[in-house]
Amino acid sequence: MPRPQRTLLCSLLTLALATAQPARALEQLPDLGDPAASSLSVVQERSLGERSMAQLRAAGGVLDDPEVNAYLQQLGMRLVASDPATAGQSFEFFAVPDDAINAFAMPGGHIGIHLGLLMATDNESELAAVMAHEISHVTQRHVARQLEAASGSQMASLAALLAGIVAAASGQTQVASAAIAGATAGHLQSQLNYSRDHEREADRIGFSLLVRAGFDPAAMASFFRRMQQLTAAQDSAAPEYLRSHPLTTERIADAEDRALSARYRQVPDSTDYRFVRALVRSYHGEPEQAVAQLTQRLARADDADRTALRYGLAAAQLRARDFEGALGTLAALDASGAAHPMIEALAGQVLMQAGRLDAAIDRYQRALARFPEHRQLIEDYPRALLRANRYQEATAFLSRRIEAGREDAPLHLLAAEANAGLGQRLSSHYHQGEAYAAMGNLPAAIEQLQIALRSKGGDDITRQIAESRLRTLRDDLRQQRKAPGEATRAGLGYGSLPAFTHP
Repeated sequence: MPRPQRTLLCSLLTLALATAQPARALEQLPDLGDPAASSLSVVQERSLGERSMAQLRAAGGVLDDPEVNAYLQQLGMRLVASDPATAGQSFEFFAVPDDAINAFAMPGGHIGIHLGLLMATDNESELAAVMAHEISHVTQRHVARQLEAASGSQMASLAALLAGIVAAASGQTQVASAAIAGATAGHLQSQLNYSRDHEREADRIGFSLLVRAGFDPAAMASFFRRMQQLTAAQDSAAPEYLRSHPLTTERIADAEDRALSARYRQVPDSTDYRFVRALVRSYHGEPEQAVAQLTQRLARADDADRTALRYGLAAAQLRARDFEGALGTLAALDASGAAHPMIEALAGQVLMQAGRLDAAIDRYQRALARFPEHRQLIEDYPRALLRANRYQEATAFLSRRIEAGREDAPLHLLAAEANAGLGQRLSSHYHQGEAYAAMGNLPAAIEQLQIALRSKGGDDITRQIAESRLRTLRDDLRQQRKAPGEATRAGLGYGSLPAFTHP
């Protein structure tokens, strides 16, 4: 997606789903009541969130990078697990491919972090502070309360906003502008009395999560101060984060007071944080520009950053298709004794794209023996096997990795391709159906399962599983169509997957 369209997409998303600017100042932290008081049930909220995520993925609003998303998920769940009150809730943390400094919470525990915000943080504790704030929007059900307070016409306005997101993603910028213009007044005006209350509550609860998880208590205040300074330096061009999360002097003072009341803790950045930031740097600009910039950074880096920047340089060299340069940089990492699953995954990708499939497969096998749960390795190893037409090995590996009933679209999609290579139509269409279901596209999932069951051959166990899943998904679709908020579905679409041909 071209960058202007991508930026418009993310701006529309923020406008549709984040909190709006405040209408008045409040002198004391309000009691917002029991977060469970909303009559919009948790199940209904989760259903709306899943549909919204399906739309967002289809529009290209979720970064397709397992390394970055897995890191955000791990960091987010560390925060969630720090408090028994939140530990049992379901969350999905994901990266948004946009340079804006922003983050947002969607219904059902889906939390988006823009790449621009990730790179704007000075340390991992600041990133954790932002994520803790967004987690608190979810646990206090702020989005659900706003949806519950909305009238039918306002829900229709939300649908129009979501339709604008789709138009922006497909390049129809005039349609997107019309959708946003028609929906803004009706939907956002109703939210003006909620935003500041919710922001302050999310600050307070988010700070508790931050401290419980072992991060620097001063990180929330330091990030707020820098955002305020950035706003002053840019005059009216405030970062997107401040447009959707209104920042006041009072909020900054409260964050500073909380930090002073907590025990001082200096927390070093994790290796994963450094590696992920270096990887994101490799995305910036043209590939050759990214290589040059990372080379310059590496020349003046201290010991703490040198390994991560060398990894980022190899990623940029791969993006520039300089395979020999990338292999040379990775060899230097190996010689330094650096051991990290992201290095292993990148080495396999370089070898695979260079056409050295046997070497890539060997590296992946050795890496998985050391890092058996690393997500990028789990996806890339069967991908290398598929490129080498080693379908049986890919199928065997994926069958061990895909847990019964687990929603994992990428692995089901790889399994569909592997089974297609073996001529197993039943299994291939079954896995395509599971991939669609994981993306929230229930009609397409049902269609694929129906095709699977019409296929001749296949084993009885897979056929029985497909029959059971078809019944379940039909029930789910009926319940979804009965759920409140039907008006929003005008703006919610579905993800799509490629179809595989069968010999």
